[in-house]
Amino acid sequence: MDRIEQLQMFRKALEIANLNPPVVTLPEDGQIIVGSIRLHYLDWGGGGPPLLFLHGGGLNAHTWDVVCLMLRERYHCIAVDQRGHGDSEWSPTADYAVETQLADVEGFVEQFQLRDPVLIGQSMGGLNSIAYAVRHSGEMRGLVVVDVGPEINPAGTQRIREFASTPELDSPEAFLERAVKFNPLRDPAVLKRSLYYNLRTTPSGKWGLKHDQRRGSEEYASIATAQRERLASQISNIRCPTLIVRGALSDVLTDEAADKFARSLSKGRWTRVEGAGHNVQGDNPGGLLEVLMPFLREIGV
Repeated sequence: MDRIEQLQMFRKALEIANLNPPVVTLPEDGQIIVGSIRLHYLDWGGGGPPLLFLHGGGLNAHTWDVVCLMLRERYHCIAVDQRGHGDSEWSPTADYAVETQLADVEGFVEQFQLRDPVLIGQSMGGLNSIAYAVRHSGEMRGLVVVDVGPEINPAGTQRIREFASTPELDSPEAFLERAVKFNPLRDPAVLKRSLYYNLRTTPSGKWGLKHDQRRGSEEYASIATAQRERLASQISNIRCPTLIVRGALSDVLTDEAADKFARSLSKGRWTRVEGAGHNVQGDNPGGLLEVLMPFLREIGV
């Protein structure tokens, strides 16, 4: 698909989201080596305060496209394909521990010289953002955590893990059919665009999701639970203003868990975005912007 076709798909996604930016453009692609891993990122340009976006497990940096486009006039928006996802390198040893991904984020921030950034992370990216803030909140303007926290609903995460572990299929259309059943909240045209950036051809001639599915193992799920529990004991170290966003229809983060998380922080609050499930930025980007933009203005960025 060429750039013109990508722009057409993007305009359609913006129309469905009822958003009308002054200019519709695509980001610049970049590659960077952090430690021993090659990371791909999308740079939306701009000279404003830096916002670093981290996607959820099984997704990629393009999940933030609509949000980044709407914010790029005021902020410098950068979205990263985290290791094992999108066009970034996979770990040869299947090392996707929070501590390892934290080191990736630290290296990325350091190499880009992002001063006082705001980290915005969803699901897996939210946990990595929390881990970064535990260690670096004194060097951050703020933190936004989307639909994840120290306590989550195991049934919801299992449902997502099963979808993310979809085996190779014969065509993108087969994936689209499966995606529509998995997330009926999303317009099929929006899902089709998301899949364009999240599918690859395989040596067998079929199509597969563009992430390392070794992350979907039961062993990894057990490790992830232990990592969340460890983070729960450290979140009181987060001192920067923090906004926790819950998708009102999410089966991963409950109101009770979001409220408990917010109350455990010295400068925390939480809010709901209606019409959104776990993937808030994809289900209702306009709703996410409505809670995100006032928060950013309030913290002075």
